[in-house]
Amino acid sequence: MVIRHLHRVNTPEIIFWRSLSASVFVCLVLLVARKKRFLASWRHAGYLGVLSAVFWGVTFTCFLLSLTLTTVANTLVVDSITPLVTALLAWLMLRQKPPVRTWVAALFTFGGVAWMFADNLSGLGGTHLTGMLLALVLPFAYAFNFIILNAAGQKTDMLPGICLGGLLSALVVLPFAHPFKAGLSDVGVMVGLGVFQLGLPCVLLVYAARFLPPAEIALLVLLETLLGPLWVWIGIDEIPSNSTLMGGIVVMLSLLLHEIGAIRPDRPRGASRKH
Repeated sequence: MVIRHLHRVNTPEIIFWRSLSASVFVCLVLLVARKKRFLASWRHAGYLGVLSAVFWGVTFTCFLLSLTLTTVANTLVVDSITPLVTALLAWLMLRQKPPVRTWVAALFTFGGVAWMFADNLSGLGGTHLTGMLLALVLPFAYAFNFIILNAAGQKTDMLPGICLGGLLSALVVLPFAHPFKAGLSDVGVMVGLGVFQLGLPCVLLVYAARFLPPAEIALLVLLETLLGPLWVWIGIDEIPSNSTLMGGIVVMLSLLLHEIGAIRPDRPRGASRKH
């Protein structure tokens, strides 16, 4: 919704300012939160922090690039396989066998997203194939990153990975973003995106990953896909189609039922009800 209001700004420049401002924001969060342990948190991140940074950089960059080469629908439908990929990789790499409800929810959310954008899916002509191949990178980058964050647990500070990932993304697109054409107001908008749409959510995601399994994180992240058309509807009066509304209902119900199943207390087998 916000990007629609930018004027004459190319995608590499958007990625540069968004990634750089996210990196600076998370670095400031670290500085305030860790104080004297700021430098130590970078050292303790270790190789897991570096790997996470690479995957953050990939996702920060590939998502917007994919949107410029193919339709939003193509990108988001491909991206919606993230929970399935995450569940499978977590099972293979961490020996975390997701419950049946997670597999079911992942399948229904994928179907719901496909339904949401069914009217807008495009073929593979022109640049669409390249855009969809970039989009296909996203589920695997997200999945590996969620697994890394889960493996790090509460012992390793993974916030430095976001800082480094944002910096890597900004450096990669810098040659394509230069010379900069954005005005001061547009730069302010992109910095706002970097802080509130990228940096802050990533910080919260890192903390959530300490307590939730990777597949569940991947499912919850799909709320972004669901809520995107809603914000555009509210903000710039783009009325979603019936397929978008119906698919969104399927996604929301799938996620809601999955979370209800997750918090339901399990009664021990053989336990008798007290009267």
